[in-house]
Amino acid sequence: MVKSRTKLLYRILCTISLVIGLYLVTDLMFSGTLNVKMIIVFILVMTGIIWGAVDWKLSSDLIRNQEKELKMYRLYIQPLEELVKEIRVRQHEFDNHINAILNMHLTVDNYEELVEKQSQYILEIRRDSAGKFLPLLRISDKVLAGFLYSKIVSSPENADTDVEVRNWQILSRTSEHSLIEIVGVLVDNAYEAVSEAGGRVRIFLDSREDQMVFEILNEYRRIPFEELEKFFENGYTTKDSKTGRRGVGLARVKSLIQKADGEITVAQEVIEEKNYIHITVVI
Repeated sequence: MVKSRTKLLYRILCTISLVIGLYLVTDLMFSGTLNVKMIIVFILVMTGIIWGAVDWKLSSDLIRNQEKELKMYRLYIQPLEELVKEIRVRQHEFDNHINAILNMHLTVDNYEELVEKQSQYILEIRRDSAGKFLPLLRISDKVLAGFLYSKIVSSPENADTDVEVRNWQILSRTSEHSLIEIVGVLVDNAYEAVSEAGGRVRIFLDSREDQMVFEILNEYRRIPFEELEKFFENGYTTKDSKTGRRGVGLARVKSLIQKADGEITVAQEVIEEKNYIHITVVI
């Protein structure tokens, strides 16, 4: 409220100064006393007012962006802290799992059955969300890590998620809040695409030449090449979509990426006989 009042007062002051300046120049012109010195003084005063207005605008934008990033930090660091706590609580379970695997031979009669039971047990452990998304704890961008974890744990029950971190030092040339907006739209669309029939979502994080490389793949039907080209058009949706998924926010995402001199591409690929929509962002 105080900031709004200060901003309003500053605008009123600038407007009054401009009106007074124009009045004085007009009056001096009609009175015939306007000279080069007065013109120079007027130009200097106007330059000061314009510079002050521009500086105020830039400072306000900077403060607003910093406030957004601080808000995101507070919002998404909490899920990451919860993951850390969960992992710490489960650390003592690790020894129990190891002992269970080591002592399986006491209850199994043959080698083939032992290998099968140990493999099944290890797969069950790997499905544990606390251990599955452990790589997110190690990346340098903690806000992004917390955000992704919050999205993953709230994903549809019939959606399986794989996360692979290829570079722990995640760097980007765009602001934190723009990055979160971009990633958020892509993750939401991927989960919406697999929410009805179920499927797998794969997320890859990398960083090259001071740019973040974010890849997300989700199972989906084969789409004609002509439709793929329309993915980032404003208002585009898939033909069988009831909620407008994929069209929601993709035009905005492309705009944000282009402003940061980044790139976004969409393709399809077959993995284990299943078709995936593959979106790659370099920003």
